[in-house]
Amino acid sequence: MTDPGADFTPVAELDYEQARDELSEVVTALERGGLGLDESLALWERGEALAKRCTEHLEGARSRIEAALNDDAETDDED
Repeated sequence: MTDPGADFTPVAELDYEQARDELSEVVTALERGGLGLDESLALWERGEALAKRCTEHLEGARSRIEAALNDDAETDDED
């Protein structure tokens, strides 16, 4: 891992599972240690972006579930 950002897919293009799995790999690499300062910082920044992407996916899923539940509740009220 000489250039931490060289082969990474842009974070915005990752689905939840891809972002979560890559975040896990980043955490493992950072915990293992043995990286230079610049590489560690680049991985940490990537990890922060991946965590934010995961949160965005989860918030989107929560919104969809809440919308579906609200639709069901409105349908039940009409009956």
